[in-house]
Amino acid sequence: MTETILQLVGITQQYGQGATAVSALSGVDLEVRQGELVAIMGASGSGKSTLLSVAGGLATPTGGEVIIEGSYLSEQSRAEIARLRRRSLGFVFQDFNLIPTLTALENVTLPLELDGFRGRVARRAGKDALASVGLADKLASYPDDLSGGQQQRVAIARAVVGGRRLILADEPTGALDSVTGEMVLRMLRARVDAGAAGILVTHEARHAGFADRVVFLRDGRIVDEARHESAESLLSGTAR
Repeated sequence: MTETILQLVGITQQYGQGATAVSALSGVDLEVRQGELVAIMGASGSGKSTLLSVAGGLATPTGGEVIIEGSYLSEQSRAEIARLRRRSLGFVFQDFNLIPTLTALENVTLPLELDGFRGRVARRAGKDALASVGLADKLASYPDDLSGGQQQRVAIARAVVGGRRLILADEPTGALDSVTGEMVLRMLRARVDAGAAGILVTHEARHAGFADRVVFLRDGRIVDEARHESAESLLSGTAR
């Protein structure tokens, strides 16, 4: 039986107080297992990005529990959560978030070096991660010297380096053309198939087709979900 990597239990997220309070998430339950890619879909303002931030420990929920590989984030200190993010979580964003003054290899190895890995060990892991996304020949290239698709592949390598088990991707193809975007999604799918777990926030039904399961948010609540075999009709309706 595959291992549960992420659990969200009764997650609520509220901003503000009293009459002006806004509820971004309301009682969200979600489980993501090893080898599973879950797509999160919903209209703008439905809570997709908030859910991803909470799942990755970037935001503390108002209520409920976030459990990553058996660790309850509510029981962790800020330093412990930061350490967990460095070791277990990888983030892929629409705008790549690469440091322009660092080479591709340096961008990928930075999280490991911040976590105390020796330089030689970090560089070896970084080279392996870049090779896994087809960029073994771009180690010394700076972000400005790379295409958008290559930059996003560097971001994926950074997200998985060091054996991270949970990959959180927020509209990772939004700045890419359709062909390059599909290539990036195939790489994300391959990393999940290799043993990670993943959440993909997307507004594109065809991108959600790469997922094993599609979860639909509306006004901060999960209103529907479907596994790959039965998601096609739901996705077709979303696309119209």
